Amino acid sequence: MAYVVAEPCIKCKYTDCVEVCPVNCFYEGANFIVIHPDECIDCGACEPVCPTKAIFAESDLPEKFNEYKAINAEYATKWPVLTEKRPGLPEADKFKDVADKRAMFDAAPGGK
Repeated sequence: MAYVVAEPCIKCKYTDCVEVCPVNCFYEGANFIVIHPDECIDCGACEPVCPTKAIFAESDLPEKFNEYKAINAEYATKWPVLTEKRPGLPEADKFKDVADKRAMFDAAPGGK
């Protein structure tokens, strides 16, 4: 079982989680990050440091976010690995508490 990044991360992309990850299993999109399910060691270090509460153990993932299991798995094979903490997106504070952000998801890869 792995951890999953869900909708609250969209348009925020805080990377506190990346800083504490011991295995570099995060991958970066333009406005979202994902966890590679085959690389995650289920340590749980990422979950409590996420400012948007976007990270869930797969077994605790709210039903409304079920599609994010597949999104994490798919885009972890398409986006570049993210190994260092970076500032959140410029609009992160504005979108931190916004709900229903799925339509804002950008499938483009991220990077510096």
